[in-house]
Amino acid sequence: MKPQAPTPEQIIYLVDDDEALRDSLVWLLESQGFKAAPFASADDFLCAWRPEFNGCLLLDVRMPGMSGLELHERLRARHCTLPVIFVTGHGDVPMAVAALKKGAVDFIEKPFNDTELLRLVSQCLVKEQESRSRRRQDAEVSRRLDQLTQREREVLDLIIAGKLNKQIADVLGISIKTVEVHRARVMEKMAAHSLAELVQNVMAIEGPGR
Repeated sequence: MKPQAPTPEQIIYLVDDDEALRDSLVWLLESQGFKAAPFASADDFLCAWRPEFNGCLLLDVRMPGMSGLELHERLRARHCTLPVIFVTGHGDVPMAVAALKKGAVDFIEKPFNDTELLRLVSQCLVKEQESRSRRRQDAEVSRRLDQLTQREREVLDLIIAGKLNKQIADVLGISIKTVEVHRARVMEKMAAHSLAELVQNVMAIEGPGR
């Protein structure tokens, strides 16, 4: 079964000091329609990395100079959003497991099965695409929140707290009719089609402990 094709802007970044392995991985990935970008060292990739990179990262655990684990830590500190798959030798499995606890998606042992690697890469690309979509949505919700007036924001906060129109009117010292007007404007500005959608969108970026 051919793995799901990535979106055009997604690239699989390969960081491994083994040139033969890099070449074989590039051939494997490109033969399946993926875009691949190889790097010979962690330092090379760190210098090239940009926040706008999309796709996923295949990262060797052990390399001369900066290790894959060190690179992973540095990328996390820079809020890198690329999903990471560690490529390990047998003795590196405990380190790879530790990396999973720090946000890596998975690891695969050398020598690995091509089908399994392609499956992991496909999963990562889907995960990254979904994550990117959520970030765009959250940014749009934040932008819309910033457009609310102070009164509309007060009404929104009380809606999220589960207050009815009459209760909101009592808290704010305004009429129920005025609450209804503000509520309608909030729904329009937030582009929400239902109360549930409004609450879910705001809670997704602000959480319960606002």
